[in-house]
This record gives sequence, structure tokens and C-alpha cells, in this order.
Amino acid sequence: MNIALIEPYYGGSHQAWADGYQAHSTHDVRLVTHAARFWKWRMHGSFLTLAAALEHHVEGGWTPDVVLASSMMDVAAFAGAIRRTLPSVPIATYFHESQFTYPLSPADKVDFTYQMKNWGSAAVSDLVIFNSEFHRSVFFEKARLFLNAFPEDKHVHLIQGIKEESVVLPVGVELSDLGAVGIYRGDVPLIVWNQRWEHDKGPEELKAIMSELIARDVVFSVAMCGEVFVSVPSTFAEVVDLLGDRLVHHGYAERSRYEQLLQSAAVVLSTADQEFFGIGVVEAIAAGAYPVLPDRLVYPERIAAIGADPAATLFTSASEAADLIEAVLPKPADSDMRSAVMQYDWSVVGPSYDESLEALVATV
Repeated sequence: MNIALIEPYYGGSHQAWADGYQAHSTHDVRLVTHAARFWKWRMHGSFLTLAAALEHHVEGGWTPDVVLASSMMDVAAFAGAIRRTLPSVPIATYFHESQFTYPLSPADKVDFTYQMKNWGSAAVSDLVIFNSEFHRSVFFEKARLFLNAFPEDKHVHLIQGIKEESVVLPVGVELSDLGAVGIYRGDVPLIVWNQRWEHDKGPEELKAIMSELIARDVVFSVAMCGEVFVSVPSTFAEVVDLLGDRLVHHGYAERSRYEQLLQSAAVVLSTADQEFFGIGVVEAIAAGAYPVLPDRLVYPERIAAIGADPAATLFTSASEAADLIEAVLPKPADSDMRSAVMQYDWSVVGPSYDESLEALVATV
């Protein structure tokens, strides 16, 4: 089977997802991509250029049996753009994230354009795929509220049918290289915070937790390893200053360095205000770190899936987070948790993608 994977934002976790599925599928997966920049323009304009790029593949003699599109574009417009070349090819749309719940940055204003593009993408797709049950539930809950705000012909009657036919397929993660647990651990326990340095990743809560640990005279070190962009909330600089010599790494880490940090970590901490799956947390658990996560978003689902104790892993305040961190810093890696998180390895997830797309093609 030929699968055209359309990724308008080919970088970071989106690139890892596309490359991972291509490597682990039993089918011929071809990537049609744009670079990971100008996300708003990708949402508006990538449908036309990506449709043209896919057309070049068809003209060269390769015709897809199915299209797997990332939600970082207007899939409804893309479907229109390929109608002459591929009038009957089914389209599955994978939602990494959605604009219904994405927190606005201080520089942004409310703009319903992107919510409507997400809704239109879901409505025209032959199959809608979400990366977590949390994401699927919140998407349709917020879509209903969003559509009900309009004056007439609101589309609301379509929601239940689309939801019932949608599926959840987790993001595959390359976990096989993370199995050497604790090989770099030193005398000072390491906390890894592996998030993008952006407003939606909770810098204020991170600062509060670090302040709490310092006030308690807890012995620890920290690695803040994530992408840093041109515009960074000022709170992150305050966290860096607060930690001082406790900070063993800050900023982006190349893969080898990143794996070393994960294999050094006693705890993986998140303070995210937006998270639909949690790749970094999954990677860290696979490397032997103990999760300390906010009791919100996808995290309760992820903790339940790996059989961890919510009372020992989920917090609702900075003080609770500090309590959990203090309790687990001295503990060795949890082998049961590490084994359970392997359900997200591409070797397990890849066949599930294949099965879902095969079933979609069989119904056309």
C-alpha cells in the first residue's frame, strides 16, 4: 500500500512522528513536507503547495492509496486542491494538537480562523486520529461550544458521528536507545524538565517548584533541556538565575546529550499548561526517571496507562510537587513503569497505524 504522509511543519516532534512512521510501517510511506517555520502561514497556505508537491509524485508514477495528513494545515482546502489528481483517495488527519485549547501567547489575539480550520479538517476527513483520549474528548467538547456560538447552520449535528468514527493512536516514540538506566547518575539527584521554553509550558509554576525545593534545602540539580526560540518568557531567565550552580544544562540538547541527561535523571518534571501526549515524559520514563506531573491535561491518562500511582506522581500545587520530588529523588528506577511505557515504542505503535489505514482503504 502507498501512503502519502503530508506534514506542513516538518520539525521537532512532528518530524519525529513522520520519520518514525515511515521507518516502522510495512507500507511505502512517502513524506511530503514543508520546513517547521511560520506556523500560521502553514495553516493558511501550505495546502496548495503541498497538493502540488503530491501531484509531482503522481506524475512520476507513484499514486497513494491513502493520504495521512497532519492537522497543521487546512485539510479541507487540501482535499479540494487534490480533487483533479486524486478524486477518490481517502484522507486521514492526525491531530498532534488543536487550536481549540491551545493557550494564547501574550503577543496573540483571539482568532477563530484556526479553530475553524481544525474543525473543517476533521469534518472532511475520512478518518480522524487523535494522539490521546484526552485530546479527542476535549476537541469535540470545545468544538461544540465553538460551533454553538454561530447564528445558524452550526454543524453541531455532525460532531457525534465524527467522534464515534475517530480513533486514538499514540505518537510513536523511539525508546530502544534509552534502556541503559542510571549509567550517568552522580551523587546529586537530577531533575529533568524537558519542554519548549514557551509560555504554554508553565514557567511560573516551574519557578515556584524550584523555589520551594531550594527553601527546603533539598539537594538536587536540574537540566532544562528544550528548544529555545527568539522570544522567551522572562520567567525562564529568572529560573536560570534562581538555580545557579544547580543547573547542569539549559537550552536545546543534541540527541546524544539529551539521552545522557535522561539516563542521568531521577525525576522528570512537567509544568505544562498545554500537552496532548507528552513525548518528553515518555522518553524520560523509559530512561528510568520517575514522573512528577501536573494533575491536568493528558497526564492522568498517561499515568493510568503505565499503571503508576496518581497519588505519587500527580500534583496540584508547587508544594505538592516538591513533596513528590523529595519522596522520589532517592528511589531507584521503577522497572514496572519502564516496561509499561514501552507500549509507545514505534515497534508497537507502527503496526496499529498500518492496521487503521488498511481498514480505511478497505472501506473505500
